[in-house]
Amino acid sequence: MAGSAWVIHDKAKKYIGNGVIDLDDDVLKARLYLSTSNVSTSSVDGIASATDQVSGNGYAEQTLTNVTWAESGGTVTLDCDAFTFVAAGGDITARYAVIYDDTADGKPVICHMLLDDTPANVTATDTNSITVTPPAGGIFQVS
Repeated sequence: MAGSAWVIHDKAKKYIGNGVIDLDDDVLKARLYLSTSNVSTSSVDGIASATDQVSGNGYAEQTLTNVTWAESGGTVTLDCDAFTFVAAGGDITARYAVIYDDTADGKPVICHMLLDDTPANVTATDTNSITVTPPAGGIFQVS
C-alpha cells in the first residue's frame, strides 16, 4: 500500500502566510476519514466541517510528535514522526488521513492524503493498526 502525496488545503495556505497557523508552535493532530468524506476537496476549512470521520473500535485521533517546520537551502519543510491508529474491539477502516491545527481558531485543516493511492480503503483488523509515515522529504515543502 502506498499513500498519495499530502494535499495542502486552500485556506491553510493563507492561514500559514498570515500567522493563523503557526507550524513552529501549534499542536497539530491527525484524524482518519471514510471514503464518503468531503476532506478530499481542498476547500474544507475547519475540522468541524469535515464529514464522515472514522469512529469506534478504539479509534482515537493522534497528536503529531516531533513536528518540525525548518528551512534549508531556501526550502521550508513540515515534518513529523510517524503516527499510528490502533483498532481495539473491532476493525477500523479509512480512506484519508487529515492533519489539522488544534491550536488555531477554527481548528483549520492543513492537509490530507489518500492512505492507499489505488484508491482503496485501508483496514486495521482488531488489535492491529494503521501507521502513517511521512515521506522522506516531509509532509510538504514550500520553496
